[in-house]
Amino acid sequence: MTLNIDKEYLGELGFDYEKIAKEVVEAALDFEKCPYEAEVSLVLTTDEEIRKTNAEFRKIDRVTDVLSFPMLDFDTPGDFSFLEEEEDAFHPDTGELILGDIMIAVGRMREQAETYGHGEVREYAFLIAHSMLHLMGYDHMEPNEAAVMEKKQEEILEELGILRK
Repeated sequence: MTLNIDKEYLGELGFDYEKIAKEVVEAALDFEKCPYEAEVSLVLTTDEEIRKTNAEFRKIDRVTDVLSFPMLDFDTPGDFSFLEEEEDAFHPDTGELILGDIMIAVGRMREQAETYGHGEVREYAFLIAHSMLHLMGYDHMEPNEAAVMEKKQEEILEELGILRK
């Protein structure tokens, strides 16, 4: 698995953000039984930069906690079987499945950790697990979809021992 991390946010995070990100990405891939080695990119950025990106790509001019940019269109979330026909879904040099990009606003992440009464590590890990599910075709536009995502996110974090405190 390749995890490319671009830390645009200039401040310190106060925890090993690379290690935690790798653990959560791997746990999400394992949880969904992804049969391929995968590549994911993670950008840690400012609230202002994520606001600009949100406005550009989603036409929503406000800060958000996380944005996900999937590279694949899944007919069925978490069903990787269609990829055998999709040569361009794999990195030409490494052969890894290119899942997509995750962008996290560190300031918003910190605010939410405080608001929800748990640590920053837990919020960070939650946002990555949430985005990984988006990269694997899940969404939360309908109540039943949201319930599925919420359950999977919690189970991924529980497996890692990253719990609400």
